[in-house]
Amino acid sequence: MSSRSLDTELVYLGCRPEPQYGAVCPPIFQTSTFAQDAPGEYGDYDYTRTDNPTRTLLQQMFAAAEGAKYGLAFASGMAAIDCVFSLLKAGDHVVTGMDIYGGTYRYLHDVAARRGITFTQAPMDDEAALRAALKPETRLIWFESPTNPLLNLVDIAMVVQIAKDHGCYTAIDNTFMSPYFQRPLAMGVDFVMHSVTKYLNGHSDVVMGAVMTNHDVEYTHLKSMQNAIGPTPGPWDCYLTIRGMKTLAVRMRQHEIGAKAVAEFLAGHPKIRRAIYPGLAAHPHHELAKRQMSGFGGMVSFELDSDLEGTKRFLCGTELFTLAVSLGGVESLVQQPAAMTHFEVPKAEREAVGITDSLVRASIGIEDPQDLIDDLAQALERV
Repeated sequence: MSSRSLDTELVYLGCRPEPQYGAVCPPIFQTSTFAQDAPGEYGDYDYTRTDNPTRTLLQQMFAAAEGAKYGLAFASGMAAIDCVFSLLKAGDHVVTGMDIYGGTYRYLHDVAARRGITFTQAPMDDEAALRAALKPETRLIWFESPTNPLLNLVDIAMVVQIAKDHGCYTAIDNTFMSPYFQRPLAMGVDFVMHSVTKYLNGHSDVVMGAVMTNHDVEYTHLKSMQNAIGPTPGPWDCYLTIRGMKTLAVRMRQHEIGAKAVAEFLAGHPKIRRAIYPGLAAHPHHELAKRQMSGFGGMVSFELDSDLEGTKRFLCGTELFTLAVSLGGVESLVQQPAAMTHFEVPKAEREAVGITDSLVRASIGIEDPQDLIDDLAQALERV
């Protein structure tokens, strides 16, 4: 990436005049195929599953955002995860965290396991436990930081060192922080994955995933899998995401302003058992957050001092916050992980790591923070 700031770089890449007519906004190449001069004489593009100019620009923006050599776009975050796992083979072993996204948990149990890949969940903030979870056949440490939905942080430098000592890959789901607040590749991580659906697109109108890396050989493999399997996004979705990424920096700053205000309000409310936000001094990983992130993000989780029914009344009582899965859009969302994003994790496993029925995860949008606080206050009256 150049020496320009991320604010400038993403606008610059997304608004360069195209050569034929000088259009400032990039064209949408809404085509499945491209003409050839003669049989077997391929130009830069021949078929949109393989490559498309609109997707090429977006992938350049992905790479720039993470300070990566390469970026790849996929039709969903889960497709991006699957492509990283295509580096593994039957008999390989993966170490991952205790509290991870429910879709990743499902993938490990229902897809990776059927392909003969084994995995161990370990507390990622415990160096001794993480090292103990490694096996001779371990080829990948897959982790989140902050985790979904408990916002626990993982010492990225520690995980990278452990992986180097063992000779395995590291891959991080960086969705919650976005490249604006956290740059794992700069800390030595091998692969960064995003659910682009969230902050990178930022408007809740696209489902997409991304993988960024600096490794040449591994990129060639991932690129070939992207083409061979075909989990690629269409040109229109790529265009929408290009448009969304131009404002990533300003959106992330506003998300953080709102999240800090909401977290401080919740931390002092008598009906909240605990407020979880890395920007709060009371967060157990607050100092680590200040070391490895440039901001604290827009996600806030909290546990109500209530039972399941009281939690439901709260969730159904908001007016500005929409009850829905997903996150990272300009609008604020609220959800109950135990019944929504993590319902497939067995109850005993959920509760063992702290995902109780009264836990709420909130994605703070870009609305006026006081309006959001007022909405939460009136909904808490129902508890």
